[in-house]
Amino acid sequence: MMPNRWGFLMQRILLAGAFLILGLAAPFARAAEPVRIALVAVLSGPQATLGQQVRDGFQLGLTTLGNKLGGAPVELTVIDDEMKPDGAVTKLRGLLESQKVPIVVGPVFSNILAAIMKPALEGGAILISPNAGPSTLAGKGCNPNFFSTSYQNDQVHAVLGKVAQDRGYKRVVLLAPNYQAGRDAMAGFKRFYKGEVLDELYVPLTQIDFQSEIARIASDKPDAVFAFMPGGLGVNLVKQYRQAGLANIPFLSAFTVDESVLPAEGDAALGFYAGTNWAPNMDNPANKAFVAAFEKAYGYVPATYAAQAYDTAMLLNAALTKTGGDASNRDKLRAALETAKFDSVRGDFRFGVNHYPVQDFYLAQVAKRPDGKYQTEIRERVFKDDVDPYAAECQMK
Repeated sequence: MMPNRWGFLMQRILLAGAFLILGLAAPFARAAEPVRIALVAVLSGPQATLGQQVRDGFQLGLTTLGNKLGGAPVELTVIDDEMKPDGAVTKLRGLLESQKVPIVVGPVFSNILAAIMKPALEGGAILISPNAGPSTLAGKGCNPNFFSTSYQNDQVHAVLGKVAQDRGYKRVVLLAPNYQAGRDAMAGFKRFYKGEVLDELYVPLTQIDFQSEIARIASDKPDAVFAFMPGGLGVNLVKQYRQAGLANIPFLSAFTVDESVLPAEGDAALGFYAGTNWAPNMDNPANKAFVAAFEKAYGYVPATYAAQAYDTAMLLNAALTKTGGDASNRDKLRAALETAKFDSVRGDFRFGVNHYPVQDFYLAQVAKRPDGKYQTEIRERVFKDDVDPYAAECQMK
């Protein structure tokens, strides 16, 4: 019996020693590698309110998740692109080289996206756009390492073309900035509108005075006006349009009367229409929680820019949960992003074959809330589960 007893005691001693070693080693276990993210947005100049929405929406997502994605801590670096493509490239390239950032989120404008695309992807990153969605990257130019959590630029504007056609507006005037998103806007509107386009007016992204364009509208006497004038462009256009006494001509727009500019536009924008994929009054639990948390944190009403950036954070969390918080393997992260499931503020969310969302689109209208703040509110759904018109041309490699 003695040998068995000693054998039993020796086994207990060895097990205790093993647990002691593990206990001593635990405090020195390697912490999770942080997920490094670069956020590119315009944060200075007349379009800064748009970049602020993107930054605040994404940051709220991180805050909601305890500043972790997939359980890993996040190191976020925010880059102000200043609406200067060359400057954005220089800043981003420097960060990619110094920190090997695996994820780039942004930007707001399509011309900046076109500039940073090559350095971001060649630098080994996954690029996720929470706003810009040019047609050039949706079709033949699609890229496996580029994702959009917003829309393809044409789609939102197509809403207004469909509405104008359905309402029987025979003659319209179109206004847009002279860059890729502006050209996409015109194409989107005309995809469904079959009436007469009296004038197709392009203006510089820096324009502040629309008296010439307003004089043209007054002279043309159209049945409706369609405008894509984001940020400060929209503020000036809407105020001058109202002041000119043209509010009797239906004003259809996208990103011209949204929450990023409504505080500056005020009553001048009341009743004007907007095409959108989201509005603050969308009735689902994720959106109600997002809007309430956003207004509490930042004191202003979120726009689509913020909503899509928030969704981007939630998408990344779902994908990185699949990879165990590891963003170092681009192939695994890409595969996880393609199939990630999360509670979007828009309801159901999924990517199409070109990494652009398949989603619903709506007609919204500017309203004044009981608390005196302005927001857009959904009036009708125009497209359901809409696939962008370039997806069929995408041959993802």
